Amino acid sequence: MLRKISCLQSSTYEINKSKFICFLFPYENFDEVMQKLKEEHPKGRHFVYAYRYINEFEQIVENQSDDGEPKGSSGPPVLAVLRGENLVDTAVIIVRYFGGIKLGVGGLVRAYGKSVHQALELALKDNHIENYLNLIYIKYNISINHLGKLEHLLKDFKDIIIEKEFVELSVLFHVKATEDDHEKLKTIFDSFKYD
Repeated sequence: MLRKISCLQSSTYEINKSKFICFLFPYENFDEVMQKLKEEHPKGRHFVYAYRYINEFEQIVENQSDDGEPKGSSGPPVLAVLRGENLVDTAVIIVRYFGGIKLGVGGLVRAYGKSVHQALELALKDNHIENYLNLIYIKYNISINHLGKLEHLLKDFKDIIIEKEFVELSVLFHVKATEDDHEKLKTIFDSFKYD
């Protein structure tokens, strides 16, 4: 089962005077968080990142960067944690402050991996990790006369996103929901069909 993080989670891991500050957060905020971290941590030596998200074709897209650390020592191990935990629509940025003692490639791999695991443990403890739901988009059109009754029936659905568009004497519902929920919703909407 694919999972995702619901909000920003951070933690700090220190080894041999180097500090690794890990930020785990929803992928959609990647550019904004990266810019903010570079402003807040001007003395940070490296801004290592990895992310995984699902594109419009339902494919998992991945990327990572060592940001100046030895090749393969930081971005790939961070991405490996995201893969291992089945996380999507999730990004990680780790700000490293160099403490003057070189860790070597093996030490960096362990430090970056440990940093992400530590943030992930906190996110799990705080219930910031949730199941990823594949939501499908469908439009439904009903008479405005049925709006009250329909909205009452829709309260039973938890994982749906609804936007309403009023068009003359009808209401166009833009609905994102799971495939199972759409089957149930179709039955409900069909009972209020606008002719």
